[in-house]
Amino acid sequence: MWNGFNTDEMGGMIAETIMMEGHDGKSIHAYYSRPMGEGSFPGIVLIPHMPGWDEWCRETARRFTEHGYSVLCPNIYEDFGHGKPQEVSMRMREAGMVHDDSVMGDVAGSLNFLKNQASANGKVGVIGMCSGGRHAFLAACEMEFDACVDCWGGGVIQEEVNEARPVSPIDKAADLSCPILGIFGNDDRNPDAEQVNKTEEVLKELGKDYEFHRYEGAGHGIWYYHTPMYRQEAAMDSWEKAYDFFEKHLR
Repeated sequence: MWNGFNTDEMGGMIAETIMMEGHDGKSIHAYYSRPMGEGSFPGIVLIPHMPGWDEWCRETARRFTEHGYSVLCPNIYEDFGHGKPQEVSMRMREAGMVHDDSVMGDVAGSLNFLKNQASANGKVGVIGMCSGGRHAFLAACEMEFDACVDCWGGGVIQEEVNEARPVSPIDKAADLSCPILGIFGNDDRNPDAEQVNKTEEVLKELGKDYEFHRYEGAGHGIWYYHTPMYRQEAAMDSWEKAYDFFEKHLR
C-alpha cells in the first residue's frame, strides 16, 4: 500500500548491478534491489520493456523493494552489446528483436537466483510491461512462478510467428502455472481492447485464476510518468492492485 508504512519503522535497501547466469549459461548484468534487515522476503523478476534495460526499470525495482520485495531485473539485451539504453535497444530492434528463448533463459536464471538467496521466503513472482508483459505471460506458462503481472503486454495474442517469436503466448495458456493480474488501458492499440477480451476469454475457458483491470482514458504505458502516456489516477490505482496481488500470493 502506498504510504502504508509506520513512521517509526526502520527501513533501507541495497541496490546494485550484479552479474548472474542467464541464457545458455552466459554471464549477464542484472539490477538487484533487496530490503535490508532481518527476515525473509519474496522475490520478483522484473522483465525490461521495449525501451530497454533502463532507468525506469531500476526505479521500478526499487519501488517494489520499498514494499518488501527482493527484485531482480536482468539485462535481456546483453547480446546486443553495451551503451546507453536507447542505443542498445535500437541495435536489438535492428537485429530483428530479442529472441524468446534468450529472454526465457535470462528469466529462468533470475528465478533460480532469487529462490537460492538466504533471505528468500521461497516465493517468486514475475512482472513485465509492454513487450515485458508478453514475456511475463510466456514465462508464467513455461516456469513455476507464484504470481504473474502483465502490464499492457502486447503480442500475447500474436497473429504471425517468426524466428524471434516462434509461438503466440496465448497458445500456451493451458500451462499457466500461477494466478495472473492484467493491467490495461482501453485506448491502447497493442494490445487493443479486442485482444484483451480474447485473452480473458481463453483464461476463463481454461479455468485460470486471473483478474484484469482496464482503464478508460488510458492507453499504453499507464505507469510511465516520464512520458505523455502517464495517467495519474489509473497509475496509482493499478499500482495498488499490483501491490495487493503480490501481497496475496507471495507473502
